[in-house]
Amino acid sequence: MPAAAPAVTFEDVARRYGAVAAVDGVSCRIEPGSFVALVGASGSGKSTLLKTVNRLVSPSAGRVLIDEQDVRDEPAPALRRRIGYVFQSIGLFPHWTVAENIGVGPRIARQAPADVARLLDMVDLPAGLAGRMPDELSGGQRQRVAIARALAPGARLLLLDEALGALDPVTRDALGRRLRALHDELALTTILVTHDMAEALLLATRVLVMKAGRIVADASPAELVNGGGGADAQALVRVPRDQAERLRELVG
Repeated sequence: MPAAAPAVTFEDVARRYGAVAAVDGVSCRIEPGSFVALVGASGSGKSTLLKTVNRLVSPSAGRVLIDEQDVRDEPAPALRRRIGYVFQSIGLFPHWTVAENIGVGPRIARQAPADVARLLDMVDLPAGLAGRMPDELSGGQRQRVAIARALAPGARLLLLDEALGALDPVTRDALGRRLRALHDELALTTILVTHDMAEALLLATRVLVMKAGRIVADASPAELVNGGGGADAQALVRVPRDQAERLRELVG
C-alpha cells in the first residue's frame, strides 16, 4: 500500500542574498493531499520558497518540515529521491532513451525497475516512445516524460516549478488537466509555482500569493474569483478576468 501523502510546513522561512530578502519569514502549513499554487510576479520569491522543500535552496533562517521532520535531518540526495520535482527547462538526459530517463530514480534508489509502460500511460504517452531519444519528442512530450520520471520512484510529494511555462497554450492546458488528474488519482501533495493566475485558479485547491518574499494572500480559487484575498490577489485575478471580457467583446 503506498505511503500517505505528506504535509509540508514552513516555519518562519527566510532566504537572503546579501541585503535582498528573496523569502522573508514565511510560515504556513500545506495539508496532505492539497494542490497548492504559489503565484506572484517575477522576483516575488515563489520559486525560491519551493526549492527550500527539496533543499535546492537552503534557508538563511527558519526551517522546512515534511511530516513534522526537518528536511535537514537526512542527506539531500536521499530527501530528493522521495520528492518529485519538475521544472520549466525539462532537464532530460539527452543521450539516454525515454525509458532510461524514466528509470533513473528507481535505479539510483536501488528499487525495482520502473514500469516504464505504465508510467508513460499515466502521462498519456504511448509505450512505443520508450526507446526514443529526447530530441525525437515534442516539447510537450518531453515534459510528460519529465513528469513520469518524477513519479517513477513512488513520490507522494510533487513540486512543479513553472513546469508548464514553456509549452504552447493547447499543450499547456492539456498537460495541466492531466497533472490535476494524476494528483487526484495518486493522492499526491502537489505544489505548483506559476505566473499564470488562470492556471492556478483552475488547477489548485488553494492559492498562495507572494509579494516581496512574503505570502500576502491565502485563499481558495472560489474565494479569489468572488473577490477575496485582498488587493494584491485581486490584481492577479483581474488579468484573466479582463482577458475573458475582451474575448466576449470580440464576439459581440
